[in-house]
Amino acid sequence: MIFEGEEDLLIVTQVVSGEKDLFRLLIKRHERAVYGMGMSFFHNAEDASDFTQEVFLKAYRFLSGFRGQSRFSTWLYKIAYNTAVNSIARKKDYQSLSENESPYDNNTPERKLLRGFVRDTITKAISELPERFRVCVDLFFFFDRSYQEIETITGYPVNTVKSHVFRAKKLLREKLKDLKLEVFNGL
Repeated sequence: MIFEGEEDLLIVTQVVSGEKDLFRLLIKRHERAVYGMGMSFFHNAEDASDFTQEVFLKAYRFLSGFRGQSRFSTWLYKIAYNTAVNSIARKKDYQSLSENESPYDNNTPERKLLRGFVRDTITKAISELPERFRVCVDLFFFFDRSYQEIETITGYPVNTVKSHVFRAKKLLREKLKDLKLEVFNGL
């Protein structure tokens, strides 16, 4: 059985060895996550799409530099993160992935209303976090990255990443403590 990271490494090896058309497999496997990161930073589909293309062009150009010391996805997300941060350095305009609409909200109107209320409340609480906390929370919870991978992606030391996630959860818990009461009291 081949695991995700091993399969990516095999594809990378083949692409670097001359089978360049196999790079499309890496795009197919990781395009959605890179696009999601683009939406977090740029807030619109056109810019996120351009960002995704730019990230994959950079990844292709520097693919021979991938050494397999981390998962390919971690290496790719580091390129994506650095590309995004460099693109918005002047704007300081990061928006949490949690602020994006879910395409899976197809329940009853009451459930949609409740979910919308909860999502809006959580989104507001996350948006009030310092940017460094929001980035770490997004990568940890929404992109399912480990602390070590977040360290690689952001450049924050792993203990700083842990601290940011811990502090963010603590701040969110405090901000959201009354949410449960509001939801159960019928909004």
